[in-house]
Amino acid sequence: MSDIILYHYSRCSKSRAALALLEERGINATVVHYVDTPLNAQQLSALLSKLNLTARQLMRSGESAYSEMGLDNPDLSEAQLIDAMVQAPILMQRPILEVGQRAAIGRPLDNLTELLA
Repeated sequence: MSDIILYHYSRCSKSRAALALLEERGINATVVHYVDTPLNAQQLSALLSKLNLTARQLMRSGESAYSEMGLDNPDLSEAQLIDAMVQAPILMQRPILEVGQRAAIGRPLDNLTELLA
């Protein structure tokens, strides 16, 4: 199988469940603790392309950083939203599994199972 990367946040139950799913299947993934090691704008853009999502679709609008940074403004550009996630990676949906040229958000975890099939 292609390189497998799990973008993981250990305080998130869904992210921990995704890691457990990989371990149960004997899948050796590179685990990226993206809150501690944020993606840069280029990496995030590439991930969005694999997810087939816009930056806004990847954002967790319920996070306090979302309102604090004024990200509900519909006039913000894709680049501005990506920059916001670079600055505050907690804004990213989680977990995210990347397998080669494809990726999926693990909400629900079935999305990851489908990606691994």
